[in-house]
Amino acid sequence: MSLRVIVIGAGEVGYYLADRLSLEGHHIVVIDKDEDKIKRIERLLNVMAVQGSGASAKVLEEAGIKETDLFVAVTSSDEINLIACLLAREYGVPRKVARVRSEDYLSPDSPLNEQKLGIDLIINPARVLADEIVKLSEITEATDWAEFARGKVILMGYVVKEESPLAGISLADLRELRALYDFVIVAIIRNNETIIPRGSDVIKVGDKIFVIAKKKDIPAIETLLGFKTEKPKKVFIVGGGQVGLWVAQRLEARKIEVYLVEKDEERCEELAEELEDTIILNLDGLDAQELKKEGIDQADLVITVTDVDTVNILGALLAKHHGAKKCIVRIDRPDFIPLLGGLGIDVALSPRLLAANQILRFVRRGQILSVATFLVSDAEVVEMVIPETEFFSKGRRLLEIDFPKGAIVGAIYRAGEVIIPKGETILQPGDDLVIFAKREALPKLEQLFST
Repeated sequence: MSLRVIVIGAGEVGYYLADRLSLEGHHIVVIDKDEDKIKRIERLLNVMAVQGSGASAKVLEEAGIKETDLFVAVTSSDEINLIACLLAREYGVPRKVARVRSEDYLSPDSPLNEQKLGIDLIINPARVLADEIVKLSEITEATDWAEFARGKVILMGYVVKEESPLAGISLADLRELRALYDFVIVAIIRNNETIIPRGSDVIKVGDKIFVIAKKKDIPAIETLLGFKTEKPKKVFIVGGGQVGLWVAQRLEARKIEVYLVEKDEERCEELAEELEDTIILNLDGLDAQELKKEGIDQADLVITVTDVDTVNILGALLAKHHGAKKCIVRIDRPDFIPLLGGLGIDVALSPRLLAANQILRFVRRGQILSVATFLVSDAEVVEMVIPETEFFSKGRRLLEIDFPKGAIVGAIYRAGEVIIPKGETILQPGDDLVIFAKREALPKLEQLFST
């Protein structure tokens, strides 16, 4: 069943959501005051676009608010988003989502939190970004990380380097290694193209590979494949805004040596009051010589999270040039991201797209339990339940099922156990499947597993 969705705001988040949800067959209406943004939506997407304020009852009625199943407000204004959601509540819209930057609405003790406002989900992009950075900071060589099946299945992304034992071998050659530990290479990203690999595909230097395995086997598999996971000992954070502060607080609590670089002296004083063990450096994030004196060349990880993309990119490149092992970069322009891998940037994160992806996970329907999306790929990993249908009632071998092109099963979760599947593996009703799929395969997957 398709949903009727209103999206308030046609910026990066609104555009991305409208694009993804319309491809899945939902009826989308996008509202924005900006004429140019509305024209872009009309030109590029198969959705309805309305010019006007999302906080106007008249505009909302024109957009069909009375028949709407899902209401998403993602403009750059907290106030517009909240007022729009309050109006949606009065019109009886079942599910409401708001993007909010202010911390005032995040605490359960706030007089205006999501429960009291009647909003189902409040997304703070800075908080989402900080959470993702902290998660990735613990995995030295991995560029992507997601968990499924109640945390028992892990997907990791790695870039294949020249010294990697994987470079130059085919997936068929990996069968011997797979006899030691069960894992699946579910995708190869090469030249910004996603490849669902077959046995004859050869892994090349510079490829990004995605591996699905049991969580307990990840350390051994990483050793087998030539990757390392180490807790960073020394971390530099460039940018003392809210994201930098949150990340520093989380890392210092884990007894990591943290240096926070901020060029505004007054802000440095504020940070010093908020942080206990972090070393605050009143420096420009691009002052390579001064940062080198402070030891950035010995850093295990450099995180650049200023409000300026160019500063984040250049700061990370300078740190890597001087010897830093890994960098995580905040990018507000998602169209920059495909260009960064070739420059030596290890991980690029867009707070807007991370927020959009969290909203997507919230709105998924039917048999989908969870979703992970990747900024460098046109694919997702979805966790889906096999329904109690006649087709699956007696069990089906994996090789018998007509999976859509561009989809591969990486793991099965059944009765508390994880199975890394082969063609002869029997699928049963109630199984959770972890599937890596290109975007165009998702509607067919939902149809295959619909009840």
